[in-house]
Amino acid sequence: MITTERIDDFPLLLAVMQRLGLPEMLDRHLKVHGSHKGLSWGWIGVIWLAHILSQGDHRKLPVQAWVRQARETIVRITGLSELTELDFTDDRLSKLLMRLSQPVLWQAIEQELGANLIRVYELPTQRVRLDATTVSGHHTDASGALFQFGHSKDDPTLRQVKVMVAALDPLGLPLVSEVVAGNEADDPLYAPAIARVLTIIKVAGLLFVGDCKMSAVATRAYVQSLGHFYLCPLAQTGRTPSEMAQWIATTNAHPEALQALHITAADGSEQLLAQGCTLERQLQAATATGSQAWTERVLLVHLERLRQRQLTSLHERLAQATEQLLALTPAPGRGKRQLRTEADLVTAATAILQRYEVEGLLTYTFERQETRSVRYVGRGGAERPRQETVTVRYQLTTVERNATALAAHEQTLGWRVYVTNAPATELTWQEAVLTYRDEWLIERSFHRLKGAPLSLDPLFVKRDDQVVGLTHLLSIAVRLLTLVEFVVRRNLKQNQEQLVGLLPQNPKKGIDNPTTERLLQAFRDITLTIVNLPGQRIRHVTPLTALQVRILELLGLSPAVYTALAQN
Repeated sequence: MITTERIDDFPLLLAVMQRLGLPEMLDRHLKVHGSHKGLSWGWIGVIWLAHILSQGDHRKLPVQAWVRQARETIVRITGLSELTELDFTDDRLSKLLMRLSQPVLWQAIEQELGANLIRVYELPTQRVRLDATTVSGHHTDASGALFQFGHSKDDPTLRQVKVMVAALDPLGLPLVSEVVAGNEADDPLYAPAIARVLTIIKVAGLLFVGDCKMSAVATRAYVQSLGHFYLCPLAQTGRTPSEMAQWIATTNAHPEALQALHITAADGSEQLLAQGCTLERQLQAATATGSQAWTERVLLVHLERLRQRQLTSLHERLAQATEQLLALTPAPGRGKRQLRTEADLVTAATAILQRYEVEGLLTYTFERQETRSVRYVGRGGAERPRQETVTVRYQLTTVERNATALAAHEQTLGWRVYVTNAPATELTWQEAVLTYRDEWLIERSFHRLKGAPLSLDPLFVKRDDQVVGLTHLLSIAVRLLTLVEFVVRRNLKQNQEQLVGLLPQNPKKGIDNPTTERLLQAFRDITLTIVNLPGQRIRHVTPLTALQVRILELLGLSPAVYTALAQN
């Protein structure tokens, strides 16, 4: 009898997780009950993770059948001769998610896993980036605590949960993840995430980078009180818009004081990325341990590309708003709604100006028009009573651009304001601009979590503990995807080497920045074939290509990860 198992990238993935000690780590925290039979939770979690990453499917249902067809491979790699497909039933996997959803257990796992990743792979620990994303689900009621309506860039018609992530820069590798209700504000999530990061990275002068929601004074004061640094854009709330206008006006009046930042373009030419300057101010805020006073640097940054995009958007909005305003008062005719009161006209016009964000940039004039009609009452001669009807309508006569206000507004385009408590010796103006420019790194982790290959969004599990547990499990998968990519790219750069054969459309082209998804794709169609003869069993594994061997070497793995499966 001949049996064949598709093994593809499964041995590679399992070897990476074993090198991290992930099975033992999960077992230490997800201890089994006295009556538990079968595989430990650590091995169940690791094998399920390998299935998720290899098959691109996080659903529980297909796992049992997959384990059944790959049992020989799994047993040969892990030595778990007691493994059966019953270890991966829907009920058993649901219990694993329930355990992963428990905050104390999960935080302990994250702490140990983060420390292991940094130690084993010597990862840089100078910067941590924080951000939140939302994950939608098909839930029709709010009986659970997590699924709520809230601000979403994905699908505002669906209830959602929110995931707060702190990721290690420049990898974008998650260190901390927190799942909260979809209607929770972002601001209060930063300080707890920062505190958890500091249980993993125990160094001085760590730089925390976040978006404008991290710029709450309480959060900045908290980071300052811990002796660490922050970098974030100022939210356009409170006094910030008026202060920013003054800063920009002062800077525009003294262009000679601007610093410049150039970058090298793809063609090798030097291009101007940004100009700007630095101001300093004193801040004071109350914290849990008392009052905190510190010096903050305000970084003014002007990006010409951003200005051009904003300028194009502004003129498009002005044109759209003008068109909408003029359409408010069509000529009288059948089916043409007329505005009968000045209040109705002003209310409608104001709504349009607000919708297109052009208040003060457009002005309009209107006039009151009256139409009088006379009709006779009853029958009789010309002397019978007459009734006069006055019909009033309001007509917009002009819509014009406010040239003075528009010119002043255009002077503010392209500007960004960042704040940091890091001194210039730790973070120069140029370094700050380049650091925040890498915000896409954490967004890439979100794309992996919510899109291919993990596809968490939209969520189809219903119970809150299942949602939290699955999100935590997939966040480990994101860590593995990010880690493999970083290690291979780092070694290629150190060796000044390129991998050839990863691009199907151009197999002779070498690249030094492969994605994990592309690396794993290179291991497709590897099989373990087992020939059962009387008194003898012969195993054969698809021979590895030179490319596959090199990928394993770049990850610090031996080809024996695969070839050992063929030993009889």
